[in-house]
Amino acid sequence: MIHLLQLFAGNILPIVIVAGAGYLLQRLLKLDPKPISNLTFYGLTPALLFSLLVAVELPRAEMLRMMLFASLMMTSMLAISALAGKFLRLEPRMAAALILVSTFMNAGNYGLPLNHFAFGQQGLLWASLFFVTTSLWTNSLGVFIAQAGRSPPKQALLGMVRIPAVHAIWLALLVRATGLQLPLFVTDSIALLADATIPMMLIVLGMQMGKAGLQLRGGLLGLIAALRLVVAPGIAFALASLIPLQGLGRSVGIIEAAMPSAVLTGIIAMEFDTEPDFVASAILMTTLLSPLSLTPLLAILGAS
Repeated sequence: MIHLLQLFAGNILPIVIVAGAGYLLQRLLKLDPKPISNLTFYGLTPALLFSLLVAVELPRAEMLRMMLFASLMMTSMLAISALAGKFLRLEPRMAAALILVSTFMNAGNYGLPLNHFAFGQQGLLWASLFFVTTSLWTNSLGVFIAQAGRSPPKQALLGMVRIPAVHAIWLALLVRATGLQLPLFVTDSIALLADATIPMMLIVLGMQMGKAGLQLRGGLLGLIAALRLVVAPGIAFALASLIPLQGLGRSVGIIEAAMPSAVLTGIIAMEFDTEPDFVASAILMTTLLSPLSLTPLLAILGAS
C-alpha cells in the first residue's frame, strides 16, 4: 500500500494537478485551448524531440533494439485498432481518433517520470529512447492518420512536410552523425523550450477537458482502455522476448508500452479537427485507469 501511494504521489498526482490547473483556467477564464495547442505543437514539441535525440547515450545495438521494439509495438496496436474501427464501421474521423489513442502511448510526461521513479537514472535513459522513437512516429504517422481522417491520403502525406517536429528529428540525427557542436546559446534556448513542453501538453489537456467535458460514445472508451492498458502490455511481453530485449531495457520497454493514451494525440486531434473532444476523453479515461494496470505490472517486473 505504501509503494502504491508513493507511485501515485510521485508520478500520477503531478499530472492530475497540472492538467487540473488547465481545466480551471478554461472554466474560470473561458480560454480557447486552440492557440496554446498551436504553440505547443509547432514551437515546443520540436525542441523537446531535438533535445532528447541529441542527448540520449546508450550502446548503438541496444538503441536499435529499443527503437525496433517501440516501432513494432505501435505497428501492432495500429493494426489491431484499425481492424476494430473497420469491424465497428466507424466513420473516417472517429476511426482515425480510435487509432490515434489506441496506438500512441504517453511515453513522455507519464512514462519518463514513472520509469525514473521505478528504475533510477538508467531507467530514465532507456525510457527517453523509447519516447524519442514513439514521438517520431506520433509526429509523422500520427499526423498522417489525423489528416487522413478528413483528407485524401496523398494530401495528408504532403501535409507532413509542414510539421516542424519531423524536421527537428532529422536535424538532430544529422547533429549526432556529424558530431557537430552547437553554440551554447543555441542549445540553451532549445533546452528552455524543451523544458516547457510537457507541462504545456498537460495544460492543453486540462483546457480541452474544461471545454469539452467527458464524451462517452458507444462503449468506445471502454474498448480503448482495454486496448491500451490490457492488450498493449500483453503484446509488449511477446515482442520483448522476440527481439529480444533483456534486463532493464526489457522492463522499461514493457512499462512504456503499457502507458495510457498520449497527451500529444489530443494536440494533434485538435490541430486537425479529428474528434478532439472524444480524443481528450480517451486520454483522461486511460490515464485515470492506468494505476490499476501499471501497479501490478511494476511488481511483476521487479521495480523497487
